[in-house]
Order: sequence, then structure tokens, then C-alpha cells
Amino acid sequence: MSDLDLDELRAELDDFAQPEKKGGRTAREERIIAGFEEIQRFTETNGHTPQHGEDRDIFERLYAVRLDRLRALEECRSLLAPFDHQGLLAGAATVTAAPSETMDDDELLAELEGAAGASDIRELRHVRTAADKRAAEEIANRTPCKDFDKFKPLFAQVRKDLDAGVRKTRPFQTMAEIQQGEYFIVGGQIAYVAEVGEEFMTEYERRDSRLRVIYDNGTEADVLLRSLQRALHRDEAGRRITDPVAGPLFAGESEDGDLASGTIYVLRSKSNDPAIAQHRDVLHKIGVTGGDLKARLANAKLDPTFLLADVDIIATYKLANINRTKLENLIHRIFDPARLDIQIKDRFGNPVVPREWFLVPVFVIDDAVERIKDGTITEYIYDPKAARLTKRGS
Repeated sequence: MSDLDLDELRAELDDFAQPEKKGGRTAREERIIAGFEEIQRFTETNGHTPQHGEDRDIFERLYAVRLDRLRALEECRSLLAPFDHQGLLAGAATVTAAPSETMDDDELLAELEGAAGASDIRELRHVRTAADKRAAEEIANRTPCKDFDKFKPLFAQVRKDLDAGVRKTRPFQTMAEIQQGEYFIVGGQIAYVAEVGEEFMTEYERRDSRLRVIYDNGTEADVLLRSLQRALHRDEAGRRITDPVAGPLFAGESEDGDLASGTIYVLRSKSNDPAIAQHRDVLHKIGVTGGDLKARLANAKLDPTFLLADVDIIATYKLANINRTKLENLIHRIFDPARLDIQIKDRFGNPVVPREWFLVPVFVIDDAVERIKDGTITEYIYDPKAARLTKRGS
């Protein structure tokens, strides 16, 4: 690559290497940090800092130019000092980390173009003609999600699951975790992988796929799977959101004071309130108890949680070795889309919002209990329009 004018390239990179201080991190500062992280990965993988020289790979020489600029500018050294665990800015690299997955040449070139703003790096087409195509794929701008109304309830449910402990966040680890129907936290936003396209092989025989990713701010992006993977690795706060689980529902011993047995009950209200009576056939209270159910219902007409009316017991399901609290939370999460939204006043005139009443047919509750027993319930959600349980992501 003797025809490459590195002095000219160095001048073009001057613009890239000058951060703007306006409070918080600017987009340029973020690019500088991202560019420095690439140099760090190169050093970890190759066991030495990037070097100049005609005998060096073009991409190593590009990294060397960038590192020179970062070392030369005080503003950049100040910005990057907290991240410089290898001592690269001082010129003393120490490498002990094991190599991590590296970018292929096309991916690197695309990233260099993005980092350098309007520089003439794209003139390296004579080096690799696929670079601009790869860059266009990597830099996928978000657009408003036109059917966000379909996804908005999903994000709301995920937040509830996280608050209730039904879902957890875990550090992102491997590309295999990126699948349709999975949730992640990247860039401070919840991202949902709504669609995964057909797998294809890159020029360097690496697997990749096109994704449709929906974000909780109402935008979406058409990105490559490896782009999302890299963004999650780069984001220190990037996380994978686990699938909903109930914890040890069927445990051999009690937890947090729960008994190791219990009853799922389904009740129907005898209230004459028109808002309740018109839905009587499908309106049910679903709960879990470890005590005597009939004794608990003796004063139902005085209890606003029972809608201040007597009730009929429609169904009961005896379960052994369960964690009642977690089981009840799981059931309520599943049927949350059909939760009754009503406010009544107790006998003292205070407003009460009953939370355990759902507009769900009994046969669907039967189905849910069977799936709780066989352990497949976390694979399903309730579709109130179809009045049935459906598989997640279907």
C-alpha cells in the first residue's frame, strides 16, 4: 500500500480527534472513545500496539495514525484517561488479556469511516471495494416505528417484570443470545428484536443476519446482528434482559415464609353493579392461598378486594411444593393485558382499585394451570383479542 499518503490521512484525522466540550459527551467524543476501544482490542488481540511501516497491514497503520493523534492532543488524553487500562496513551502497552472476537476488515473500515466523519477514508475503495456497502449496512439510522402501538404494551410489560423481579438483567456475552423475541438494554434504551432475517455468510465466512430492532422510545432500526452485538459489547451498561421466570415455583421447602403447598382459586362475583354484571361470565378473580379458601371468603361482601359482594368458587387447583407468592405474581403477569380496570369505594368511602380480577374465560385459566404444571408457562402470553394463550414471538 505504498500509494497511501499517510500524512494526508493524518491531516484528515485531525478533525476526528478534536472533541467538543459542551457538557456531557458529544457525539464526537463518543466516536473518539469508540475509536480508542478499537485500538485497545487490536492491542489485546495482537500483543502489541499498532505500528507504522510499509510492511504493516493497512488497518494496523490506520490505527497507528489514530493513536498518534490521540496521544498528541491533550483534550483526547483527558477524555480517554479513565479508559486507558493498557497505558496506550503513554506509549507503554501491557497486554495480558486473552484475544476477544475481532472485526473483519470490512467492518473495521466501515467503523473508521464513521469515526472520521467527512474524511477521505472512503477513498480507500481501491483497497477494498466492499467497504462502502458494509459501511452503509453498519450505520443504520433509526426511524419512527409506524406500528409502535403493537410493541408499546410489550415494553410496558417488560418494565413491570423487571420491577417485580420476574425478569432480570444480565451482562451480554455471546452472539447466540441475540434471537427473535429477546430484549436488551443498549444505549440506555430497551431494545426488542422483533424480526431476524435469513442467515448469510460475509466475505470472510462469518455468519450474520439482518434484524428489525424496536426501541422503547418509539423508533426502530434495520441493523446487522453483528452490529447489535458490537454495540452491546461496547456499552458498559449494555445488558440482556432474561426471559420471565417465576423462580422456584415448585420448591421442596418454603421460601420467605411461604408454605410448601397451596391452592389456585378462580372466583366469580355476584355483584349487581352493571359494570361487573355485564361481564360476569368472563370476569374472574384469580389468586393463590395456603389456607382455607371458604373461611377466607366468608366476609367477601365486606371486602373491596372481592368487589364488596359474595362470590362463587368456579375452580380450584391443588398444587404441592410451590412458592405461592411467586406463583401468584406469575399468573397475574400472564393475564395482565386482561386485568379489570375499576375503582370502588370501601365501606369508609375510601377509593380502592382491586388488582386480582381479570376478563379471562375459565378454559384459558385451565390451560394456564396445565402449563404451570409442565413448566412451559413462561413461553406463553395471553392474547385478550383471541382469548387464548399464544407463544411468545409468534
